[in-house]
Amino acid sequence: MTGAATVGTPATRWGRSRLRRANVAVGLVHLAQAALVLVLANGFAIPVTAAFMDGPPGTDPGPSTTLFEAPFAPLVALFLLLAAADHLLMAAPRVVDWYERNLARGRNDARWTEYSASASVMIGLIALLTGITDVFALIAILGVNVAMILFGELMERFNAGRRDVRWAPFTFGCIAGAVPWIAITVAIAGSEAGSGSVPGFVYGIFVSLFLLFNCFAVNQALQFRAVGPWRDPRFAEGVYIWLSLIAKSALAWQVFAGALAA
Repeated sequence: MTGAATVGTPATRWGRSRLRRANVAVGLVHLAQAALVLVLANGFAIPVTAAFMDGPPGTDPGPSTTLFEAPFAPLVALFLLLAAADHLLMAAPRVVDWYERNLARGRNDARWTEYSASASVMIGLIALLTGITDVFALIAILGVNVAMILFGELMERFNAGRRDVRWAPFTFGCIAGAVPWIAITVAIAGSEAGSGSVPGFVYGIFVSLFLLFNCFAVNQALQFRAVGPWRDPRFAEGVYIWLSLIAKSALAWQVFAGALAA
């Protein structure tokens, strides 16, 4: 299987200046959205709980305790700010040379570092909205989401400059990435079987973010299969930039409309 082709193929025209403009534009949009959320949102929060052992193993746990409340507006602003910092940094005068050199090899470590934090905040918020409030479950969901992101980075690292693509990191990342969505699906199904009171905006978030999260995997698969314009890793990077904007904006404003509107 042939890997990504040389950067700068005429078919894509995703050159240095276009990527830089895209990073600046998307970074500023994320920054503005974070400010708007903080200014306009109410104080909506969901308690994070835990039930600890109250006897020998196998006995019923003690009563559930609220550890803290997760404030949604600051957390939404957080994942937007993380994205803004990453995109604006990639356009900074000295960093842009490092960015270009890595893209020429088909990789961008900074992107995966940002995703490991911002996407984990996002999946944590989605889990909370679907009724997963147990701190141990949330830790596991966040941990497996970080693992998924790191497998994405390993996919680029292992295949940098290679023509025979090794797909194991991609496969393992897909397996890890499925786990949070399975947990969220079970939570929604359980709620519907019980009270049947899952709000419509939660379904909207579930469907739209599930599809958008999978678009990142499709983009990477197309890049390493060298399909059409994805032969140029800078084209794939451009797709990542716009996917980041769409996914984070979709979650931010669906949460705002459903829970944060003052």
